[in-house]
Amino acid sequence: MEKTAVIEHEIINEIKIRKSGRAYSERLVEPEKIHQLLEAARWAPSSMNEQPWRYIVAKKDDTVLYNKVFGSLAESNQSWVKNAPVLIVSLARRTFIRNGVANRHALYDTGAANSLLTIQTSALGLNAHQMGGFDYEKLKSALAISDDMEIAVVISIGYPGEIDKLPEALQKRELAPRERYIQSELIVHL
Repeated sequence: MEKTAVIEHEIINEIKIRKSGRAYSERLVEPEKIHQLLEAARWAPSSMNEQPWRYIVAKKDDTVLYNKVFGSLAESNQSWVKNAPVLIVSLARRTFIRNGVANRHALYDTGAANSLLTIQTSALGLNAHQMGGFDYEKLKSALAISDDMEIAVVISIGYPGEIDKLPEALQKRELAPRERYIQSELIVHL
């Protein structure tokens, strides 16, 4: 499949500049900005307006909670995430609140909320990086997450840092142009 870094059709700037950065400054993120991110997520669409997403926000100044989340991350993620001042655990409620029936769209809806959250980070001059590289059972146990909640991803949040402080292999990845499959590769029928 063919990839390009060229934007084929005009999109809003926050999507253009959004990147899953790995270089973080140790600067703390202001509480108001964290609330703005969560507010963006709150306005995501969802099946039957269920809004199944829930967030656990671990800030570096709450060392107990932060270390529980950080300790569940894959070693390869810990190597660069260590400076991120905020780790957010994204959860999806598996059942509808109104009737207890399985919500097969919960992860999809949570992904939509996460997407809006990450776009809002771009607007605020922050980095956001969604990670699937974590020990699911370790994190579930450490945070006492109920069986009705599915862990979607862990999102690191913070101000951009210096790329040259990353391991060399990651520096190259950070400096590489963002590539996406060309639109015609993604469309089955138009």
